[in-house]
Amino acid sequence: MILHTLRLRSFRAHAESEFSLAPSINLLYGPNGAGKTNVLEAIHYLCLTKSFTASRDRYAVRKDAPYFEVEGTVANVREKPMTVRLAYVPGEGKSIFVNGVELDRLADIVGTLPVVVFSPEDYDLTAGGPSDRRRFVNNILSQARPVYMDDLMKYRRARRQRNEVLRSYKKRSAPPPAEVLEPWTEELVSLGSRIVHRRQQFLQTFAEDLAEAYRRIEAVAERPTIEYDTIGDLAPDASVEDIAAEFRAALDRKHGQERDRGTTLVGPQRDELIFRLDDLEVRRYGSQGQHRTFAMALKLAQYFYLQARSDTEPLLLLDDAFGKLDADRTDVFLDLLRSDAVGQSLITATHRAPFDEVLASGPEAHQALQVRSTDGTAVVEPASGSTAPKTATPDSSPPEAAVADPSDPTAPSD
Repeated sequence: MILHTLRLRSFRAHAESEFSLAPSINLLYGPNGAGKTNVLEAIHYLCLTKSFTASRDRYAVRKDAPYFEVEGTVANVREKPMTVRLAYVPGEGKSIFVNGVELDRLADIVGTLPVVVFSPEDYDLTAGGPSDRRRFVNNILSQARPVYMDDLMKYRRARRQRNEVLRSYKKRSAPPPAEVLEPWTEELVSLGSRIVHRRQQFLQTFAEDLAEAYRRIEAVAERPTIEYDTIGDLAPDASVEDIAAEFRAALDRKHGQERDRGTTLVGPQRDELIFRLDDLEVRRYGSQGQHRTFAMALKLAQYFYLQARSDTEPLLLLDDAFGKLDADRTDVFLDLLRSDAVGQSLITATHRAPFDEVLASGPEAHQALQVRSTDGTAVVEPASGSTAPKTATPDSSPPEAAVADPSDPTAPSD
């Protein structure tokens, strides 16, 4: 897919920015704090209805503004061009529109515009806690399989309800009656078993994409693997029924602890992924270079996985991704970006010079956009020598009313 134009209104540092994008590499360069990452964040909102940098939408609203709005025109999405617009009003919520028609649920856009973002925070994938790795898997599967996201949201609701029952009876110093707790337990097991089964199937396939990513970035000296630590001791080909049986058995074993603590102690919300290079566990023993390479390979593997399962090429967003890479690895990755293996990409950087050779190799396919700050307001404009079309005149019409959506897929990841 190709994002042709992007408009930001009252979004972070951008009061009103609109510009066109090239079909391959787009470099956004300028000083720190100018508003470069804001552009990638806005695209992420269009694709997944949420930020990759902040937990709350209100933080993205420009100071003293009543709302923010992001709009993009996209081509080659299921063979039909479309305009996607997301509006957020504090206190009312978010709404998303496709070709002027509001979608019933925010979640309905997820997977239509596949996106992969790689930022410095993604090094937490290998060095951080289990929740970072679960969130990574959830992001991929939610874009590739909408039914997975539906199950995930239903599972979260069931777990919240079950936890509420456990907490309420903990205060009474009495165990909850079976007829009160069991319906939520059954729903938890049914949904959780499907989630674990899909994660298990995904990781078996994803292992091949990860190996291919390592080959692409010329890091073939070590063999990357992923170990899935989940409910009980499951066989790699365990069925949903097998997983459900193990899930129930584990809940039975934890029954007393759950009653004492007032919370659910078994389920996919406690899954862990263990990354290894040969026999080395990366989180515990990997060098800084190994952490960076593994994180980059994970994101590239995510791109390949979504690319193979989508009707269109994913967007690749690289936020200051080259700052800590050595020159050789940077050159390899840039060569990959301008190859046929990757579609449209957006890169943020403080300086243009390291990318001049790549940009010059395809002046019709690549472009540089300079981002600067004027009196605290971000300005985006084609850099000198750029062949990108000039920015269109922004539409000054106000956003349509935003309505809070209970299916908003921005809840913390399990």
